Amino acid sequence: MWGGTDEQDSIRAVRASLDAGITTIDTAAIYGQGYSEELVARAIKGYPRDKVVIATKCGRLPGEEGSDPWSTTDRLGKPITIRSNSRRQSIFKECEQSLKRLGVDVIDLYQVHWPDRTTPVEEAMDAMESLRKQGKVRAIGVSNYDSEWLRGAKWAAPALASLQPPYSLIQRRIENDGTLAFCRENNIAAIVYSPLERGLLTGRVTPERVFPPDDHRSTHKFFTLENRRRVLAALEKVKPIADRHGVSYAQLVSNWTIHQPGITAALVGARNAEQATHNAAAMNFTLTAQEMEEIRRAFDDVSAAMA
Repeated sequence: MWGGTDEQDSIRAVRASLDAGITTIDTAAIYGQGYSEELVARAIKGYPRDKVVIATKCGRLPGEEGSDPWSTTDRLGKPITIRSNSRRQSIFKECEQSLKRLGVDVIDLYQVHWPDRTTPVEEAMDAMESLRKQGKVRAIGVSNYDSEWLRGAKWAAPALASLQPPYSLIQRRIENDGTLAFCRENNIAAIVYSPLERGLLTGRVTPERVFPPDDHRSTHKFFTLENRRRVLAALEKVKPIADRHGVSYAQLVSNWTIHQPGITAALVGARNAEQATHNAAAMNFTLTAQEMEEIRRAFDDVSAAMA
């Protein structure tokens, strides 16, 4: 989806993150059909296990059972169809496979990747809770659940620990539909992904940049020329704040995101060690309340236009 990556760069990115004080590595079984988990296992080798929080996901895999089919290719270029599958036995099987690939005895946070519209949420959550009680996972969560699905999951599994939704300065759905408020009220961690919107909020995606066909950003609606110009104009408005703190746009946006009320953690991707170290430095400064509000206002119109 991202135009390919270098294996050694990926491993060095994980290690640089851990060395810089990052504690949590988030992955999923479907990323590379297990390949990402194998890379994480190699990257964390030698680090004290209690110093690394491993979060991974289940419920999105190639097969004939499940909902929301998506035709794509595996990492070798072979056509496959991926579906959401949260059936009890499938979750059990996936957990065993992830434990083996990751080379660990227990997964710190195990998440259902996407809702499966062919399986009752109670069945999925019962399976996840069984894994927690068996000691194979320490905590359970869900990813990409809307407010309705989240309420059902919390009812079925009171121990539900987290939600992983998309959230950024330009994608604020969880603020507007009650999801983030529900998380705050029910002590559910909001672990948000795409805070930099696939690099769009770094300021490096200019109108001239061309993405290769195998990079999903080449067809994503956020990356139209019009939207790129909108984002760059908004970033220009917050440049004085970034300059005042001596930080990049990526660091400014990451800091803003993680300090929003109810946000527990922000998952910021890195292709190499340099990016990983740069990301970690986003926590080395403090924005004032006024600066936080100025940043939000600068992107209000952009967020509305791109919703």
